[in-house]
Amino acid sequence: MASQLTGLEDVTSLPPGLPIAEKTSAGDSEKNSSLEKDVESATASNDDLSEDGEVLSDARDLVTHVISVDDDPSLDPWTFRTLVIGLGLTEIYYFKPQTVLVSTMFLAIISYVLGIAMETFIPTRGWFRYLNPGPFNRKENAMIVIMASAAANSALGTEVLAVQRLFYNITPNPAASIFMLFSSQMIGYGIGGLMRSILLYPSKMLYPGVLPLISMFDAFFGVGSNAKKKLRLFYVAFFAIAVWEIVPEWIFPLLTGFSIFCLANQHSADFTRVFGGSNGNEGLGLLSVCFDWQYISGGVNPFAIPLQAQFSNFLGYLLCMVVFCAVFYKNIWQSRNFPFLSQELFYENGTVYDQLLILNDNFEVDPTLLAEQGLPFYAGTWVVQLLVTNLGMAATFTHLLLWNRNDISAAWSWLTPSNLRQMWVNFDWKFWKYDDREERERLYRETEGDKNIDPHYRETLKYADAPNSWYFITLVLSSIVALVVIYKANSTLPWWGFLISLMLATLSILFFGALYAITGLAFIIQPFVQMIGGFIHPGRPMANMYFVLFSYNSVSQAQLLLRDLKIAQYTKLSPRAAFTAQTAGTLLGSVLNFVLMNSIIDNQREILLSVEGTNVWSGQQPQQYNSQAVAWGGLSHELFAAGKRYEWVPWAYIVGLAVPIPFWLVHKKWPGLRMDYLYTPVICYYIGWLCVGINSSILSYFTIAWFSQWWLRTRYPRWFVKYNYILGAALDGGTQVMVFILSFAVFGAAGNTHLFPQWWGANQNGNYDRCLVLE
Repeated sequence: MASQLTGLEDVTSLPPGLPIAEKTSAGDSEKNSSLEKDVESATASNDDLSEDGEVLSDARDLVTHVISVDDDPSLDPWTFRTLVIGLGLTEIYYFKPQTVLVSTMFLAIISYVLGIAMETFIPTRGWFRYLNPGPFNRKENAMIVIMASAAANSALGTEVLAVQRLFYNITPNPAASIFMLFSSQMIGYGIGGLMRSILLYPSKMLYPGVLPLISMFDAFFGVGSNAKKKLRLFYVAFFAIAVWEIVPEWIFPLLTGFSIFCLANQHSADFTRVFGGSNGNEGLGLLSVCFDWQYISGGVNPFAIPLQAQFSNFLGYLLCMVVFCAVFYKNIWQSRNFPFLSQELFYENGTVYDQLLILNDNFEVDPTLLAEQGLPFYAGTWVVQLLVTNLGMAATFTHLLLWNRNDISAAWSWLTPSNLRQMWVNFDWKFWKYDDREERERLYRETEGDKNIDPHYRETLKYADAPNSWYFITLVLSSIVALVVIYKANSTLPWWGFLISLMLATLSILFFGALYAITGLAFIIQPFVQMIGGFIHPGRPMANMYFVLFSYNSVSQAQLLLRDLKIAQYTKLSPRAAFTAQTAGTLLGSVLNFVLMNSIIDNQREILLSVEGTNVWSGQQPQQYNSQAVAWGGLSHELFAAGKRYEWVPWAYIVGLAVPIPFWLVHKKWPGLRMDYLYTPVICYYIGWLCVGINSSILSYFTIAWFSQWWLRTRYPRWFVKYNYILGAALDGGTQVMVFILSFAVFGAAGNTHLFPQWWGANQNGNYDRCLVLE
């Protein structure tokens, strides 16, 4: 079935690109298994491809021509270097204004530098050969990135702990906290791992966000003139952007959001709301120009996201500005009483709502205390965000069922009685001895020429798989620990609520995992999950936080697991090495998350509790998590039920189910109108995009995305194939390295802040774009 979301067959709305070349078989008649040999790739090398000058038009073109399909089975990732470097890298970005995490690009570059240093300076003779077995290789680098990335991802459990410290004055028991982080991080791994055949192995599951990283690996470890040219471009761009980032980040922060309108009128609140955007929660940043790559990229590299996804994203962005302004200036939901952008709860007069005053000793809503304080209010723009999140989530289900019903149905094919019976017959309790050599050899033969199977996945069939039983055991053990923790921590979440959260997570991973894998755009489904938790656990904000932790966080973790497995697949890292790296990194990362969360709260508490924050530190994450938990968990029936103030927020979910249908019907009737080009869930979701954070970078983001994915790809396809993704990698890498340094050197990650002295381009006493500061 030709589909919109599946193969990205028309991701660029262009004529078919390069012919697909398949890998040749190594020959069944050979004495050794074909999986143990280097098979000769029939696809052209990047050098050959680039000479064709043809436009890449689908996912398979990208994964076979932009990045190398070749593999060297002799490369060993299980080294001392991998262990030391992988476990040594960590994170600091949880409380950044735009939740900018330590990126895989940053980790890859740092680990590459450290790996080369260890290769160079550690002797290779005698017992030293165990510490330095030879040249630092591609698979070591990939395994380090996966391990460090798993450790670096901020666990949602830290939000629960941060909220308890910031808003409830509770300091949780360290042991219970760490076990809570362990279980909440690993449950998603178990569920996501069991869905690998649907969300990982097909070519259509592109994970476009990792392509710059893989292109960088090709440059670091490739041979030939093309690799040298890529590496030269990488180094030039990397060091140039690293030096440049000192300017907008520290010396000249006006460049974070250069707005001619703010400079022309520095005394208008309306100008701040519409054109301001260089500081957290300042404004919409309309027509602001950003020169800071940290915020332009912001975790979604504009060089990587396919044009079709960018187009739907852009439509959502335009609608967002219109809707936000209409809601505020029409005073819908009494919006004029509250800040334009905020995720806090407020009294009707606009002061911040004190949720402790409505909770009893069990942290449940007390009706008498609630009557004294009155019901809280949201900023109107945040209500829009809640509404369109539900709209986009519901649209995702309908959209995928209309355009991808074959793929979705395949995800549940294992539930047939015959398959379940076969699984039981073949199940071996000694799962650690699992050997699937015969199965892998059969798959390798049968998938030759199959355009639905990722050729990189076919290469990994040389290596023993991490079987489903490993992920199943991970899921079971994590669930048991979680059940113990929710009662030990007095979370007020019952066991049946926990099971519902897992079922909700499983369904969401299937649908939103597919959307993320294809478009590279991840939905934050937290508000929807909190709505469900609020209605089944009314009056219990603490239970709501834990319900969200084990449902929404599991979806995020599953997406991260599958993304990292895609990195392993593209680099031909064995599945078992990837599983080990992810598990070890996640367990260590949970401890590091706990330690760093406490350190940051100790040093930045007042800023984290402020509405706006700064352009360096922001409490937007724990603030919105807390306000959502109180509103949904404690007051869902009072605020969101039928006839109540925000009743359209849950009703949007019903409306969203119908949104994709007209587009699908129009496409069936008039295919020439290209309604299949629109991702309706993306459009809906991004209507609430600008609700928090620094928004001055959006125009620059779309300009660069268009320049890359349309102008370069169609006008200069040869250059695009060779250099587009390596340039994106260099810009991300250089920026992340410099921001990491600046965070500790001048921005207070180590406790002391050293801002640049006040001058016209560094307005330390107000908004950096010099718009009026809104009180």
